[in-house]
Amino acid sequence: MTVRITALPAITFFLALAGAQAQQTVHPDNRYAEAEVLQTKANGFKGIWYMNQPSNDEYVYKYSGGLATYPANHRPFAIYAKEVDKTFFCFGGTDDTNSTLYHNVSYFDHKTKKVANPTILLDKHTTDAHDNPVISLDDQGYIWIFSTSHGTTRPSYIHRSKKPYDIAQFETINATELVNGQEKPFTNFSYFQVYHIKGKGFLALFTKYNQRGNRVIGYNTSKDGIRWNEWNVLAHIGEGHYQISAESNGKIGVAFDFHPPGKGLNYRTNLHYLETTDFGQSWHTATGKTVQLPLTEINNPAVVKDYVSEKLNCYLLDIDFDTRGNPAILVISSKGYEAGPGNNPRHWRLFQFRNNQWADHVVTTSDSNYDMGSIFPESGTVIKVIGPTQDGPQGYNPGGEVAMWASRDGGTTWTMEKQITRQSERNHSYVRRPKNAHPDFYGLWADGHGRKPSESYLYFTNKKGELYQLPRKATENLITPRLVY
Repeated sequence: MTVRITALPAITFFLALAGAQAQQTVHPDNRYAEAEVLQTKANGFKGIWYMNQPSNDEYVYKYSGGLATYPANHRPFAIYAKEVDKTFFCFGGTDDTNSTLYHNVSYFDHKTKKVANPTILLDKHTTDAHDNPVISLDDQGYIWIFSTSHGTTRPSYIHRSKKPYDIAQFETINATELVNGQEKPFTNFSYFQVYHIKGKGFLALFTKYNQRGNRVIGYNTSKDGIRWNEWNVLAHIGEGHYQISAESNGKIGVAFDFHPPGKGLNYRTNLHYLETTDFGQSWHTATGKTVQLPLTEINNPAVVKDYVSEKLNCYLLDIDFDTRGNPAILVISSKGYEAGPGNNPRHWRLFQFRNNQWADHVVTTSDSNYDMGSIFPESGTVIKVIGPTQDGPQGYNPGGEVAMWASRDGGTTWTMEKQITRQSERNHSYVRRPKNAHPDFYGLWADGHGRKPSESYLYFTNKKGELYQLPRKATENLITPRLVY
């Protein structure tokens, strides 16, 4: 039975596949469209294709491509559950013509080495990949899907599986949040990042848009995922922020940039870091200095790197904790937001908190600000980065060929250990690390053409760097991934 949920209209792209011309249609008015809870099988893995800001040059868009695991500010997309030896994951899916965004849920069974035919949980009635879902597991093994929104024009949703570790059926959660002490529907959140802490509940970091359109970052907590407390602002500097976060053994760390006043949202600079070890009751810097929230000044104790003085943009890629529990943050720095060689060099820089101070080393360079990869700490001395650092078929568009980089001296020097994809027709982008990543299912991403609408396939790699492709069409309940090489 299809359940319709009120949602606002969005632009819909009917993409050209197999050489047809792409068409674009816009809802004719501002009446509410209806999001739908479908709970049907996807019969394959079809990733969403999305673009943002046509650039009117040879690169066509500011960024674009197969963005099923976009953006970096959504997390996690995948979680390994040792209780059932499965990695559960979600992604932004679509239909054969890329006419809408589906919130798809699947899993990789580490015993059988097969993936589940995805459940289409929700039709979001947009093609905006900013509305991609994220996933969480609670103490009892129930799967939670948080369906985000890009700003305030569309609602957000929360669903929970009807059975532990089961993707067949979900129920809609009519969640509430406290607003000035009163319970209100919790139906709008952007750039959602959620962590379930054993015995405590959920802590989520997310963005709210104020009346001027500024992205204000903050967090909220909930014991049961249904009743949420008051939202707390972490920072509101300049015209707002992007943030990324990670959790390990109950410690949550968050890295964020800021938009300088008067320059617009394409400009983001500086790198900050805060962490909490008491479920959000207090926040401190990596050195242990407690800070008073919210941060509102450019010069503040959370600053890790002053990119303002260097006149550089800072693009947040990933954050994780090393095997000693210290934060490591991966960013790209560049001279500007536009695509093309004019803003080279685009450095992948790893900031690590070591010996009570921040160290900063270059991993490699790539050709787009919107190339995105993940950090994989493996031991006290070995740390890896997997991402699309190699030139792809659509140069200077997001993504490229995926490579595995390794440091064997704790992050100081780096070498390319293996190129995972090669001779691709489409760029690969947004390599995501599952939470508690298992060696068999180590990174997840999608591909897509950087300069025109295209099909998008999903891929994963194991710890050895072997490449697997998930089929766009399949009807069986459990599917064997194709080993590419």
